[in-house]
Formats: sequence, C-alpha cells, structure tokens
Amino acid sequence: MLGYAARRLLVAIPTVLVIITVAFFMMRAAPGSPFDTERPMPEEIRQRILAAYDLDKPVLQQYVSYLGGVLHGDLGPSLKYRDKTVADILIEGAPVSAVVGLSALVLATLMGTALGVAAALRQNKAGDFGVMAVALIGISVPPFVVGPLLQLFFGLHLGWLPTGGLDRGEITLERMILPVITLSLPQIAITSRLMRASMIEVIRSNYIRTARAKGLSEFRVVARHGLRAALPPLVSYLGPASAALVTGSLVIEQVFQLPGIGRQFVIGALQRDYTVVMGVVIIYASLIIFMNLIADLLLATLDPKVRLE
Repeated sequence: MLGYAARRLLVAIPTVLVIITVAFFMMRAAPGSPFDTERPMPEEIRQRILAAYDLDKPVLQQYVSYLGGVLHGDLGPSLKYRDKTVADILIEGAPVSAVVGLSALVLATLMGTALGVAAALRQNKAGDFGVMAVALIGISVPPFVVGPLLQLFFGLHLGWLPTGGLDRGEITLERMILPVITLSLPQIAITSRLMRASMIEVIRSNYIRTARAKGLSEFRVVARHGLRAALPPLVSYLGPASAALVTGSLVIEQVFQLPGIGRQFVIGALQRDYTVVMGVVIIYASLIIFMNLIADLLLATLDPKVRLE
C-alpha cells in the first residue's frame, strides 16, 4: 500500500505541473490587467509597476520564473493587496474553507448513508419514495439557488440564523450552519442514492439471508454484516465528492460572504490578481489529488478484493 501511495504521489507531480501551466497561460490570455483603473495611468508609472512584478518580461520567461518560485514554496506577492503575499491570503482563508468543506463532507457522508440505508430497508414503500424524491430535488437544485432561499427563510423571515459573514473574523457554529447545509445537500442526495443501491444488492445476498435465518436482530444484520459490504461504492465516491465540495465552496463562500479561499479566488479572478488565482488553483488541485488517493486507500482497506496496482 505504501508503494502504491508513493507511485500515486509521483504521478501527481506532473499532473499538478500541467494544471499550473494551463492555468498560468489562461490567466495571461484573459483580457484586462490587474493594474487597469477607471482613470488612465501614466505610461511611465505603469511600466514601473509592471517591472516591479516582472510583468514586463515575455510570458514564457514569466512562466519559468513563476514555476521556479513555486518549486521553492514561494507563490509570489498579491498584485492587488500590496502588503500581502499569496501565502498570507491563503493562510487567512484556509480555516474558514476547511471548516465549511470538512463539515459538509462529514454531514453528507453520515446523512447520505443513513438515508440510503433507510430507503433500502423500505424498498418500494413510502419511506423509500420520500427519500428518493428529496434526493432528486437535492441533485436538481444548485447550491447558488438553495443558499439564498435558506438565507431568506431562516435568516430574514424567521430570524433564527445569520445570513452570512463572520463577526470579527471568528468562526462560530451559528454562522456555519447555513453554508454547510447548502454545500452538503447535493452530496447528501448523491450518497443516499449510492447507499440505497448498494445496500439493496447486499441485503439480497446469501450471507445476509443466513444471518437472518440464525435469528440475529435486524440491527445486527445491517450494522455488522450489511453496512461494511455496502460501503465500498460510497468510499470510492469520496474523491469526486471532495472535488464537488471544493468547487462548490467557490459559490457558497461568495453567497454567504465568508472570507475563505474560494471567495479569494473569485475576487482574484475579477480583479485579475494572477498570483492569488494561481495559488488557489494549486491548493485545490493538490487537495483533490490527495483526497482521491485517500479514497482509494480506504476502499482497499474495506474491500480485500480491491488490488492497488
């Protein structure tokens, strides 16, 4: 298993390099400049600013210089925040994004598993139809629609929860509830459908019939014998789920005005802050690759038939 993990990490290096290359040249090809303002800037001052950030050099030379900095752990300075580096911005936003993303992943896994198992045990009954109907709605309605609706109902109409933002930058439970629920709802829907299909297949197997014939309680049959056998499809989905949560956080942090990495990415893209956008792309790409590796290792642990090659 360690050898497999090492090989995957080695393969990840050229993968991240390709992502960096594509993102770098796409940012440079986009119209506009980080130093465009409503009032025209004197050309002499503009050239000095470009020279200060090495933006007056050919694009290929800029790429080589940037790549050399990344290899040494330097993501460069922000082009819009004069007193901050990209690392400072990412460190400031990381706690918020981590809390929202991990909380949504845990909630989606637990709720999706519970709903999927409940639906499978009541196949073709009212409970099954209800879970699947809710799951279909959760998949169909995007988070950027669900988020404002939850803000309107629970925040403005009922006044139970804040609609967004953080007080003095502090992460509090009440301000995380709506963003986490909004981000996790599509994944709850998908995981519940996966668990339902997997559990239906498992409870029809011979060893489950044998366990029931021995007089074991339904809880022991499901918890001890059925659940572990039904988990591999869900675990294999953790990699794509983490990717969906990462990309979804870009929208959620903007909707709820959370100072996370995703919101910095959106602001950086609008302001043509090349280095901030590149830093977020590198972090997110590395995170997705790592989460896919963790999912594969967990799958091999749960299912002995899975061979890591």
